[in-house]
Amino acid sequence: FTMWFSLAEHCVETSHGVLHVTVHGAGNVRRPAILTFHDVGMDSKSCFSTLFKFEEMQEIVKNFTVVHVDAPGQEDGAAIYPAGYLLCPCDSVLITFLSFSFRTIIGVGVGAGAYILSKFTLTNPEAVEGLVLINVDTNARGWMDWAAQKLSNLTSSLSDQILSHLFSQEEMSANTELIQTHKERIAKAPNLINIELFWKSYQGRRDLNIERNNTFKCPVMLVVGDQAPYEEAAVECNSKLDPTTTSFLKMADAGGMPQLTQPSKLTEAFKYFIQGMGYMASSCMTRLSRSRTTSLSSSYSMEGSRSRSRTLSQGSQGGQLPPSPSHTMEVSC
Repeated sequence: FTMWFSLAEHCVETSHGVLHVTVHGAGNVRRPAILTFHDVGMDSKSCFSTLFKFEEMQEIVKNFTVVHVDAPGQEDGAAIYPAGYLLCPCDSVLITFLSFSFRTIIGVGVGAGAYILSKFTLTNPEAVEGLVLINVDTNARGWMDWAAQKLSNLTSSLSDQILSHLFSQEEMSANTELIQTHKERIAKAPNLINIELFWKSYQGRRDLNIERNNTFKCPVMLVVGDQAPYEEAAVECNSKLDPTTTSFLKMADAGGMPQLTQPSKLTEAFKYFIQGMGYMASSCMTRLSRSRTTSLSSSYSMEGSRSRSRTLSQGSQGGQLPPSPSHTMEVSC
């Protein structure tokens, strides 16, 4: 195991090859590290910089070590993999990395990264204290998805396939600046072969078989944008998790990448989640602090008690994100 440093960026040699990570934050070894894992067609910077550079997120960064992990070969300047290269499962790389680095983590994953962290958590429950899963799909692709992908391979470029995975149809139709930026970045990426390998690896994922007796042992916050490509998959995942330890955040006007389009709302929800785990108890909740309560609200006691899980709906009417079964907080956005 060897590590060499260039500012906050580290290249870590593991038995599965070199892993690129970026570390910043408090360096507090008494708390779990916040470990992020990006989606396909992105790297840690393009996926998480907007969120973790957001002003209100700095309070969290000051209290935790934050580790951004790049999937093998996905970082800027990565060596191009040769033809026929077999990409090592990313959860295996994480196991090797974490065994030398951190006692426990709070995982934050998007898309493929959410799947990888889910798989890692199921096999290493003692290493994960909490999970934030954005646009997660824990299922293998069905036959219809497989057939659609085969057709897409013939009619669409790799960048278009990945963009339809990252963004909603509304965003694609609008051809926003965000879409154009990511399309150009993927199309001109020097490591496009590596990106394609990661994409094919995710497309060939296995079903995690999550159900009530085979689920996460830690608190989980599921996040998905309204009309996002994986909205139905996130809803289905929510139905399979323990309702006493799961919060579901469905964000209006967030599109497929809520960490890029709604960093303020996601930061506040993340703070609540961390508080529910027993950390940052004295943290100021900024705009949300006025709505804080330590008892069940009337709407939650009437409707939430009948619902399967605690749900936060980020819309004009607000919602709730109780970080624990006995501690409810109301949110008005």
